Amino acid sequence: MGYHHLALAAKDMKAIHDFYEGVMGFDLVKVEVAPVQEGGWAKHFFYRMEDDSKFIAFWEMHDVPGTEGFETNLSKAAGVPDQINHISFDVPDMDAFNMRMQQWLDAGYDVLELDHEWCRSIYTKDPNDNFVEFCLTTGEFTAADREHALAQLTAKEPSFSKPPVKMEIHKATGSAAAE
Repeated sequence: MGYHHLALAAKDMKAIHDFYEGVMGFDLVKVEVAPVQEGGWAKHFFYRMEDDSKFIAFWEMHDVPGTEGFETNLSKAAGVPDQINHISFDVPDMDAFNMRMQQWLDAGYDVLELDHEWCRSIYTKDPNDNFVEFCLTTGEFTAADREHALAQLTAKEPSFSKPPVKMEIHKATGSAAAE
């Protein structure tokens, strides 16, 4: 079972649209426009990620009480370090991983690449200032992995993981880099 959609508030829907459709390649397929129970009204935009069962959605709010100056960065809103709350999308193989990285670079976004040995990840920031990730699972999970994970649920002293075998920052080459 997966999730149907993740819904987030947005301050700048044009920037969100340019990023999620123009850069990420997700298609805007639906919008719901309605009054909000607390007052005001909102538009709820749905972007198809790969098929009609997986979406990321954004709320554009108008005159909704209490939403003046709201924080769109999930980590800042929660008071945790920036990388803690992030949005991760899957890729099926290294070709797709490399294509996604090049897409971001060409669009003017810096990219952080990490190889954790069991997965490879690339990260950038979206217009809401949230980290977004493409992640490729490269390893298999063992019974020992599960046993270790279960033990860490109640461990009083952490058993630190090995650091990533690769950590590299790729500088943007495209249009947003010049802005």
